[in-house]
Amino acid sequence: RMEGVGQLPASYRHNRPLLSGVSDAEARQPGKSPPFSVNWVVGSVDLEIINTTTGRRSCGGPSRLCKHVLSARWARLYGRLSTRTPSPGDTPSMYCEAKLGAHTYQSVKQQLFKAFQKAGLGTWVRKPPEQQQFLLTL
Repeated sequence: RMEGVGQLPASYRHNRPLLSGVSDAEARQPGKSPPFSVNWVVGSVDLEIINTTTGRRSCGGPSRLCKHVLSARWARLYGRLSTRTPSPGDTPSMYCEAKLGAHTYQSVKQQLFKAFQKAGLGTWVRKPPEQQQFLLTL
């Protein structure tokens, strides 16, 4: 569906997953979906059970897959791997600032949005901006 996405920067690629047909012809009925989701991480014995209504763990805490936790992990890893010392004000304090500062990512995202429209697939559904307006903490 996205053959018209065009040339991507070297760090990006157009994945073409092998998709097969569904073996069960029964239509999906959303009302039958369970109220929980499970995730796991290679190398960890812990399963995380998430309430699908709230997106939180059964104990009420945030998931290890939420934007805040993943961005904090990324920031710690980047801090360890970076060879340059950041200047004051160089590091974004909010998640939305960090995303906007990733210029190549933003460019590729806009390229993808244009390809969706060109292919007649509609526009990207945007989440409310306040979902990305949280402080990055380490």
